[in-house]
Amino acid sequence: MTFGKKECTSILILNILSLNQLWVYAMLSRLFSPFSIRGLKLKNRIVMPPMGVFLVDEEGFVTDDTLAYYRRRARGGAGMIMVEASAVAPEGIVSHHQMRIYDDAYIPGLRRIAEVIKEGGARAAIQIHHAGRQTSSRVIGRPPLAPSPLKCPTIRGEVEVLTTEAIARIVKQFGDAAERAVEAGFEMVEIHGAHGYLINQFLSRFSNIREDEYGGPTENRARFALEVVQEIRRRLGPHFPISFKISAQEFVPEGLTVEECIRILQLLEETGIDVVQVSAGTDATPEWISQPMFMKRGCLVESASQIKRALHIPVICVGRINGPMLAEQILREGKADLVCMGRALLADPDLPNKAKEGRLHEIRRCVACNTCINSIFKKGRVECLVNPEVSRESAMQLQPAKRTKRVVVIGGGPAGCEAAWVAASRGHRVKVYESHFELGGQILLGAVPSHKKDLLNIVRFHHHQLQKYHVECLLGRKATLEDILKENPDIVILATGARPHLPLPEKVLPASKAVTFSAVLNGDSPSVPQEVAVVGGGAIGCEVALYLAENGHTVTIFEMTDSIGTQFEAMTKKIVLQKIRDLGIRVLTNARITGFRGNDLQFEQNGSFHARTFPFVVFATGTIPDDRLYGPLKARGLEVARIGDCVKPRSIKEAIYEGAMIGRSI
Repeated sequence: MTFGKKECTSILILNILSLNQLWVYAMLSRLFSPFSIRGLKLKNRIVMPPMGVFLVDEEGFVTDDTLAYYRRRARGGAGMIMVEASAVAPEGIVSHHQMRIYDDAYIPGLRRIAEVIKEGGARAAIQIHHAGRQTSSRVIGRPPLAPSPLKCPTIRGEVEVLTTEAIARIVKQFGDAAERAVEAGFEMVEIHGAHGYLINQFLSRFSNIREDEYGGPTENRARFALEVVQEIRRRLGPHFPISFKISAQEFVPEGLTVEECIRILQLLEETGIDVVQVSAGTDATPEWISQPMFMKRGCLVESASQIKRALHIPVICVGRINGPMLAEQILREGKADLVCMGRALLADPDLPNKAKEGRLHEIRRCVACNTCINSIFKKGRVECLVNPEVSRESAMQLQPAKRTKRVVVIGGGPAGCEAAWVAASRGHRVKVYESHFELGGQILLGAVPSHKKDLLNIVRFHHHQLQKYHVECLLGRKATLEDILKENPDIVILATGARPHLPLPEKVLPASKAVTFSAVLNGDSPSVPQEVAVVGGGAIGCEVALYLAENGHTVTIFEMTDSIGTQFEAMTKKIVLQKIRDLGIRVLTNARITGFRGNDLQFEQNGSFHARTFPFVVFATGTIPDDRLYGPLKARGLEVARIGDCVKPRSIKEAIYEGAMIGRSI
């Protein structure tokens, strides 16, 4: 049999792809090796940990959205999927939309989840949970239960101290919940003993000041956890896998440490747990529960490693493990037996399959922005900055276009790139005009501060997708009306973003002394002197101030409202404000800029007018939409869709979501 030139080229490409896949698979051999937990065999070492996504209804019953979410992640190739914290008692819930397991009525819905997980090729586990004091009386209709008369440091409501009889009742509720989990078809049960919830409250001196057999020494504070494990082991028998999740460090006075957790876990190991998931943080230190991008990847691995050396059971580690190579390194170094990828599988549920198949560049990586957490507090359900499909898995399935269209996208930022690759993947012919010589838009500016380099993963993903779907990109080409008309497009997608807003007329702002934030971040500004004023204390202003201070400048922030950093989600804000304090950045709030003459920055604060001398001022006072092409395009009768910041300046999340939606609608 002979082959022509075309066939030989195809065979060569297939061979190269096969070699690449084999090479990557060899590099990830430990990650994709099987593993057993008390006889339960996992096909690989990737575990999706329990994450509250709140896609059940107000009574806690499973919905089609719940099933679609878990089905999508199970099909992505993880070895085990752990279902989110499921309440063992009505007074143990944290939200009306929390998963529940305290009544037989929930078993049918839970059974459907277990079925879709197993049908997707993963092992099905579930976490059982009681909030204790870390809930609100508005949610449960009564004072929260707690081991001691100490309020939750975040919710601060009055609590009811548990009697020994009430403790025994909750132990039984955990046992009942475990039996329901087995009846529903789950193959492992995890006990939530971390993150400031009820079991953690008993374990830690930070929340437990009891003087009876459940307080005082480590062994007494561990008694409740031990009784829960004993009850579940008695109910489920000697062969059913039981996991325990613990906060190995709480980072609060009198809080748990790795050393004390080792003693607690040794007792739990003797009592009957088969695996431990090592996390961190409590209700007062939530930034250690869901670590923002300021924290390094794999930030909790050393805690897991210390615990692994002290125990005889497997250890699962967590903590910003957002890529397969890092996960492989952790396993090869023997620091854990399995790795949790939580937010990483929100960002890309296909991460395991893509990694196994050698398609590392196709992975859409988590950037640790904590949009997922913030959206739960603001919207009541999980969303993701980089993956708009999260919680919309059914509605946002990609479908081939009914008719191929010519699509012109103006702007190569996150909105434009997302729209372009999605439209092209459905069969449209797409061309992108970008005035700069790089794709990425304002992400390129946002990624300049050292702690935000992970944002560049969004740009890398878009690069790959545009290449994969053969999108033509004209870089360094500012599209004119004539350029667009020559393309004879069926639709124009305007994704031209926004431009910096200045609170004062440009004519009174000398370029040598006053610039916008973008000029500082993209390197277009002149040499920046030692002392700098940053006008604007929003997210951009705070980040520019940190960037300058970390590079040795003396910085003062002027903010016209009464607080700075209000655009950040809570955990990132906490760290940003601490860094601002640590770096000695001065903050003036309620300070409205009124003028800039010579070297004097003039401002009004609390009804009084002041002037301070600064040799250099950076304006970070927001942006305004840049939609100058919209009117001329509409006047020529073209179909035009505006997306992203050219509609209204917002976040990367809205830009990507709107790009994804328009790309699906054409």
